[in-house]
Amino acid sequence: MRSQPPFTTTTTGGTRRRRGLLASVAVGTLALGVLAAVPAQAAPITVDVYGINDFHGRLERGGEPREGEQGVAGAAALAAAFAQYRTANPNSIFVSSGDNIGASTFTSFIQDDAPTLTALDQMGLDVSAIGNHEFDKGRDDLSGRVETAADFDYIAANVVDTATGLPAYTPYTIEERGGKSIAFIGAVTELMPELVSPAGIEGLDFADIAESVNRYATALTNGVPDAETLTGTDEADAVVLLVHEGGSTAEAPVEGDGSDWSDIVYGVTPEVDAILSAHTHQEYDYEVTPTGGTTPRPVIQTGSYGGALSHLSFTFDSDAVAVKSVASQGTIDLFRTAFDPGSPEEAAVTATVAAAVAYAQVEGAQPLGQVTAPFLRAVQPAADGTTTENRGGESTLGNLVADVQLAATQENGAQMAFMNPGGLRADLTGGADGVVTYQQAAAVQPFANTLVVVDMTGAEVEAALEQQWQPEAASRPFLKLGASQGVQYTYDPEAPRGSHVTSVTLDGEPLDPDASYKVTVNSFLASGGDNFGAFDTGSQADSGQVDLQAQVDYFDENPVVSPDYAQRAVGVQVSETPEGGFAEGDQVTLELSSLLFSQGATEPGPVSVSLDGVELASSAIDPALVATNDEQGQATLTFAVPVGAAAAEAGERALVVTVGGTGTEFTVPIRLAAADVLVPVDPGTPVDPTDPTAPVVPVDPTDPGAGSDDDVTGPGTSTAAGDLAYTGSDSAAPSLLAALALMLAGAGALTATRRRRSTAGTRD
Repeated sequence: MRSQPPFTTTTTGGTRRRRGLLASVAVGTLALGVLAAVPAQAAPITVDVYGINDFHGRLERGGEPREGEQGVAGAAALAAAFAQYRTANPNSIFVSSGDNIGASTFTSFIQDDAPTLTALDQMGLDVSAIGNHEFDKGRDDLSGRVETAADFDYIAANVVDTATGLPAYTPYTIEERGGKSIAFIGAVTELMPELVSPAGIEGLDFADIAESVNRYATALTNGVPDAETLTGTDEADAVVLLVHEGGSTAEAPVEGDGSDWSDIVYGVTPEVDAILSAHTHQEYDYEVTPTGGTTPRPVIQTGSYGGALSHLSFTFDSDAVAVKSVASQGTIDLFRTAFDPGSPEEAAVTATVAAAVAYAQVEGAQPLGQVTAPFLRAVQPAADGTTTENRGGESTLGNLVADVQLAATQENGAQMAFMNPGGLRADLTGGADGVVTYQQAAAVQPFANTLVVVDMTGAEVEAALEQQWQPEAASRPFLKLGASQGVQYTYDPEAPRGSHVTSVTLDGEPLDPDASYKVTVNSFLASGGDNFGAFDTGSQADSGQVDLQAQVDYFDENPVVSPDYAQRAVGVQVSETPEGGFAEGDQVTLELSSLLFSQGATEPGPVSVSLDGVELASSAIDPALVATNDEQGQATLTFAVPVGAAAAEAGERALVVTVGGTGTEFTVPIRLAAADVLVPVDPGTPVDPTDPTAPVVPVDPTDPGAGSDDDVTGPGTSTAAGDLAYTGSDSAAPSLLAALALMLAGAGALTATRRRRSTAGTRD
């Protein structure tokens, strides 16, 4: 993020009134002929505003981040930072744009985020916007437990009590520093009904953000009381919007692009001097000139988890209330910056975090449920002869987590779920007798993502599965999504990029490319993480449920859980289909892969293929480990299309492939050619035996007189009475010989046709 140069802002109404009074005094003095000396200009006053957003209970310091990524600095580092900056300038204010709690890691989650609220109080947080996660446990919890525990003000100007029509929460607060006042107006995303349980926000209306903020900003900068807006004649020298809403990218929005964020950034009155945003976990620091304004204002978001601190600097004239300038000083990387140690705030927060960690360790030992066998991540061979994690392989753990997340969001209409392999940070093995504890479950998913239900078409679901094959520049060439039970798909591992997936079914039915489905993913995937942009295309509704809480609830409903060893994705390559389809007797080869988990069933049986319940071929499976992809468990099946399999017309049939001992069963479509059928001829129609195109008329083998010299109605046919109904000559022998010749010629032609078809085939 970049630092912005200072710029001059508009003069407030209060300034105009006071300057007018000074002008009147000056005129009166001159009229009396009194000369007064002009006092020297005093130094300007600087007020610094430091901000965070989307802290989400990240009390502990995280591990070393990858290059270019933001680290999790932890609450103690945040306390040390603000203490240092406040020492440098006592006229400093510490603010948050919401989501201080909720979607937290286990250390804070296990105590309903009480340690996080305590730590924020200890480090000196002055004011916070209300975020959507503050409503995770409902309106009453926020208005009671949360606000009681917070020494700072929670504010929201656009949340209205529908029973009274009045603000449900404090809309703004004013902080005084150095004799100057800065008003902070709060607002929360208007999409709240889609983000939390409707029962938890019953009786609340989430009004238009820009309209709500503008009413308060106008009143505050002009000192005009409003029965619906202000309870008194509050007046501020500057105004900052703390809004729990933000842009979906790091780029400034285009005015009038139709997005909610554009409406806020441009539609909020120019009387608001700066916007500190949140919710989308983006990092940006840009300037936007609001509608009706002439001066750009800073718009900032710091990412998330307390990884960075924003810094606004307000400079005021010492003898007036006018804002002289306001500028963003960029953001401070809290993870990579060293701060002065030893402040009382840092010491208090460090003690709070240590106590929370100790409590979490005790509570983490509490049992959640039991597993009958370990749920494991995929592995691949390592150079030293051991194995390492393979994020390209299907795993029982990934599929379990997808099942859990589907169960947690079915009341939201979810029909399927997918889980990214990078979100699985430990195996779920269970301890003695397979007992799973809180801490073990938390170790599997430590990021405290929320579960998001995305509206996607069948085509978009298939596109998401295609994105498992990562861009060429990605650090891993393939990332295997865990899939919920009921989802099954086949793919061709050798197909060109963008065309690997060959079929997708849900509960046995093919996905309709144009139909809409509700798909659950975690908030990381919902934002397009790991290059899965297809999940970031549809309408989204954040359920408000944390992934760990979903796991806890799942064990409550299912105290004993067993791994499902059935593959939900299988690699299939079918030998090239002849033109018109495979004929009876043609050889068909299936190259199969992804038949086994790298860590799964210990004694998988053979793989077999059948048609209409008749087994056509069977083979052992090669269980050798593979690297980077999902081709674990390979086999080749070759068989001949059985006689009688073809129908009168060409068409698609379903081969059934079954893996013994695992429960894996899937279908492979195969196109069969039409069966060879002889065409009967009207027996009353004369046939020229010398005509090479004349059809062969079949002989009834049940007729004892069939084929005799005197029982002929036409070449090769007979009558029941034995009467001579038609003769081409006095003897039938020449006709019979001709018929036999034609039959032989027809057989030769059929053989040639089959040969041409097998050599001129095309891929179906």
